[in-house]
Amino acid sequence: MKALEGIRVLDLATLFAGPMAAMLLGDYGAEVVKVEHPTRPDPSRGHGPGGLWWKMLGRNKRTMTLDLSATEGQDLLLALARDTDVIIENFRPGTLERWNLSYDRLREANPRLVLARVTGFGQFGPYAKRPGFGTLAEAMSGFAAMTGEPGGPPTLPPFGLADGICALATAYAVMAALRARESTGAGQVVDMSIIEPLLTVLGAQPTIYDRLGIVPPRTGNRSVNNAPRNTYQCADGTWVAVSTSAQNIAERVMRLVGRPDHITEPWFATGAGRVEHADELDEAVATWIGARTREEVLAAFDEAQAAVAPIYDVRDVMTDPQLTALDAITTVEDPDLGPLRMQNVMFRLSDTPGEITWPGRPHGTDTDTILTDLGLSPSDITALRDKGAI
Repeated sequence: MKALEGIRVLDLATLFAGPMAAMLLGDYGAEVVKVEHPTRPDPSRGHGPGGLWWKMLGRNKRTMTLDLSATEGQDLLLALARDTDVIIENFRPGTLERWNLSYDRLREANPRLVLARVTGFGQFGPYAKRPGFGTLAEAMSGFAAMTGEPGGPPTLPPFGLADGICALATAYAVMAALRARESTGAGQVVDMSIIEPLLTVLGAQPTIYDRLGIVPPRTGNRSVNNAPRNTYQCADGTWVAVSTSAQNIAERVMRLVGRPDHITEPWFATGAGRVEHADELDEAVATWIGARTREEVLAAFDEAQAAVAPIYDVRDVMTDPQLTALDAITTVEDPDLGPLRMQNVMFRLSDTPGEITWPGRPHGTDTDTILTDLGLSPSDITALRDKGAI
């Protein structure tokens, strides 16, 4: 048995948060059906080199096509909703209502249905109708303002950070709504904005500003809470990251790099004190690391039980022995491309583990099978296809 076996999800969403949330549910056994427009498929199919993003985002999903702006497509969605537990969508607020697919109508078809609505800014408020992309959330949440080098420009992440965090939050919200349904017998609407989960993981910034008026500055790779904390280049041109969040780790690092005299300074006893002397601490660590290869640095830090990590690119990730032991990057057979390597399911369950059954399938692969299961005949399906409804 899989953890979410018996849960059926319709994924109506596109790029990226909604589809990734559906992917996470599918990884642990939910039956996920990806619903795409007949002529305008999810843009992730063409995103990135070779369209390979779709192979990950579409994994474990069956695929079908429906034109939800057409009456026939709306009727089919309502028919599918009767035996569905969750619908995930990311249209602008009001779109489903314009298509006569409001939650009230969906709930008439299935009172137990959970509708997860993922947008940039939520279903109400002055920004609700704005297009929602992760970049906007990264800009408006405070993330970009505190990211980058001191004196440099605000910096955006080179990947869909806000979308990914929102996907995790959406999957969690769906599970919370399904758990509530066990008590109430009724489904409900999940109103998920992309910006709010990112606000949460940024930590106590609003509370600190509220009480102390502090606005986080850009500090590069340094921390405002402890030092030394930075990236350092080794003699062979590679890089490592050092963290000293704990006092005993900071002391071990300074002994290792030959500067135990710093430890006896009164300011060294607190993270805040060390931050005020970050320049001299960084100089000591950088000088010591810069004289050694990465292999030598890692071995010495390991022996000293100090916290260090190599800075990897994707080539290193693919061959790291710990990640290999975890099967964090696994191999999935694709009918068209052969063996594909991609991130495995996110966590391990001892009794009901998740798995990747197949990577993203071609556009509309399962349309006929799904509609046949609804009771439509081959002639019915042909007629719908001729009308452009599927």
